[in-house]
Amino acid sequence: MSTVQISAADVNKLRQQTGAGMMDCKKALTETNGDFEAAIDFLRKKGAKVAASRQDRESNEGVVIARTSEDFKTGVIIELNCETDFVAKNAEFIAFANEIANKAVEAKPASIEELYALEIDVETARVKIGDAIIEKTGKIGEKIGVSKYEVVNGEKVVAYIHGNFRLGVLVALSADGAGAEDAGKDVAMQIAAMNPIALDKDGVDASVIERELEIAKEQIRAEGKPEAMVEKIAAGKLNKFYKDSTLLNQEFVKDSSKSISQFLDSVEKGLTVTAFKRVALGA
Repeated sequence: MSTVQISAADVNKLRQQTGAGMMDCKKALTETNGDFEAAIDFLRKKGAKVAASRQDRESNEGVVIARTSEDFKTGVIIELNCETDFVAKNAEFIAFANEIANKAVEAKPASIEELYALEIDVETARVKIGDAIIEKTGKIGEKIGVSKYEVVNGEKVVAYIHGNFRLGVLVALSADGAGAEDAGKDVAMQIAAMNPIALDKDGVDASVIERELEIAKEQIRAEGKPEAMVEKIAAGKLNKFYKDSTLLNQEFVKDSSKSISQFLDSVEKGLTVTAFKRVALGA
């Protein structure tokens, strides 16, 4: 048992350094005979224990951050989750998510595991993102973690965040000419609103096409159409599905007389989308 007297000033000093609760700080200093460095380690270990004990907790709140590199050739989206809306709106939590996104776009890790192994600056130390998340879990008292991580590369990548960090979009364009930035933002807002399932019909999974055709055929038969017409009408319905559900074929929300493909071509001949990603919080 410690014989060192722990003052309120010492407790407050450790609390300011670590952000941990007052009682946790007092216990840490007591257990470590007032050694601040050892007390910080004690709290970190406690944070790891808190993180482990919260693995069964739901963490459906959080923020989605979309970010591009300085040359606009790469973009990333991360979803950093927590348990409550209160924490999700906290400026420190949002700043932490931005730090992770900044590191991701700089280092371009291939997976969440590789992202967690990268180091960021936390106060005066370099800390692995995975360890920083454990520390934040201990400090905040909620289970937090990165649940989604997406990367897009292209000639011109545009990032868009919608709805107070609730949804992020990345759009990669085929060229970086005049008007590409504004066009990319318009397309990103289209993706946010319309949620296309693929870039064009070639990107639609065969199982989805098969399901849509079967649904269409059943609808047509239920309408009493002759069997000889079923295949032809179903093909027409499938084309309508492509128009509604694939990005380049969708009607442009700002000008319904054009598809997204036609809109981009009007900005610059041959301009198109080469890739996109859309991440919605909790989806």
